[in-house]
Amino acid sequence: MADDAAFDSSPDVLTSAAQGRLRTVIERLERLEEDKAAVMADMKEVFAEAKGEGYDVKILRKVIRIRKQDKAKRQEEDAILDLYMSALGEI
Repeated sequence: MADDAAFDSSPDVLTSAAQGRLRTVIERLERLEEDKAAVMADMKEVFAEAKGEGYDVKILRKVIRIRKQDKAKRQEEDAILDLYMSALGEI
């Protein structure tokens, strides 16, 4: 009986409730990974359609990245970029 108590208090052993919770978390993450794969496949398809219509996919990705940024942050980065490019005689 004392061995059982020591076994239950061991940090290397999960309680049945913790095991159940762990299983639930893992299963949710697996479903989200499946959803993510489906979304990525859909995005790939849309990019392929856009490319077929003559759009530059690299630029589309850049536009999406830029639109995610805060406008003030983007303007600040653009100003610094212009300053650096000007200092290098590139613009």
